[in-house]
Amino acid sequence: MIDCETIELSFDEILYLCGRDGVIGIVKAGADQWFIETDDCEIALFTEEDDLFVASGFGTDARMIEGIRCMLYLVREIRSPLIVLRKDHPASGRLQIVVSAGEKTTISCEITPGTHPEQDVLCGGSEFDGMQIAGVSGGVQLQNIDLSKIDIRISKM
Repeated sequence: MIDCETIELSFDEILYLCGRDGVIGIVKAGADQWFIETDDCEIALFTEEDDLFVASGFGTDARMIEGIRCMLYLVREIRSPLIVLRKDHPASGRLQIVVSAGEKTTISCEITPGTHPEQDVLCGGSEFDGMQIAGVSGGVQLQNIDLSKIDIRISKM
């Protein structure tokens, strides 16, 4: 287990963390305003230049990797709002990709997918459990990561 790893990432790139049971995709959000939709309200979220969009997918095949890229494109470029479901919503169990936004995200395999409007925790596979992902100047900082279980890839967004 490595305590901290910093990886360079530019605005036009996507970082993939590929594990045994899931994939995480990470892009820079940039300084902007985004919206989170819940059953009760709409929340405005403001990001800074080095903040991140993090997507977690429950699968590892090529379709999942492409799905993560498409989901991050929809959120960042098309400006689709982030959707937060209530904890007992029937669609929570059917979500294959979930997204968070902000300066830091912690991955947990103990939460219900798609139900956290705080945007600081995201459901993910067991190989990512406890990992913290933070946006830093010019890149991404990963904490509590086991590099022996994760394949790291970077490609153009």
